[in-house]
Amino acid sequence: MIELHNLGMSYSLEQAQLKVLDGINLSVADGETVAIVGPSGSGKTTLLILLAGLEQPQSGEIRLDGITLNPLDADALADLRRDTLGIIFQSFHLVQSLTAIGNVALPLEIAGKEKARERAREMLDKVGLAPRQNHYPAQLSGGEQQRVAIARALVHAPKLVLADEPTGNLDIATGARIIDLLFDLNEDVGSTLVLVTHDDEIARRCQRVVHLHQGRLVEDRGDALSA
Repeated sequence: MIELHNLGMSYSLEQAQLKVLDGINLSVADGETVAIVGPSGSGKTTLLILLAGLEQPQSGEIRLDGITLNPLDADALADLRRDTLGIIFQSFHLVQSLTAIGNVALPLEIAGKEKARERAREMLDKVGLAPRQNHYPAQLSGGEQQRVAIARALVHAPKLVLADEPTGNLDIATGARIIDLLFDLNEDVGSTLVLVTHDDEIARRCQRVVHLHQGRLVEDRGDALSA
């Protein structure tokens, strides 16, 4: 599902270059669950941003589901995200003029899928927001908005789910429910899951743990936290 070859990324900081990712090589198989861990500033979120095709790396190659991202234009990348990816970032990016159910149904409607509202309602129920489906984002708490964003990311049963601290704004019980949903999707439809987390309990549930430090992959362990 994922092939990264010598991936590098830097950002300009005043008159210097800040190297965020440095020579990352990584393969993730179809249906695999992978936790990305490491200290703040180690490049975890940047790695997800590059995987999502939201920015281009300065060096190296990214292949998702057999497609090389580097040469794709903005329209092709948008099509890839729509058809293949479910992206859960800490920014919700909800459409303020749409209700919760409208936000969740939107990717299905854009893709011309049938029963978009019905499927959106089912997904809102899974994240515990069915009673709030007709509320607008401004009428929802931060945690509720995050759950709407998660429901929208998962409603089309994507082949690959990218999640950046998906429980960060949620209480313990709701966070556990969301994590169960991510792993249920992996089991039910074989979605590949790559998630950034600081939570050892969540990382322990993944088949692999990839450890980043100062932009380098310093450890890649299968079932590393299962003992």
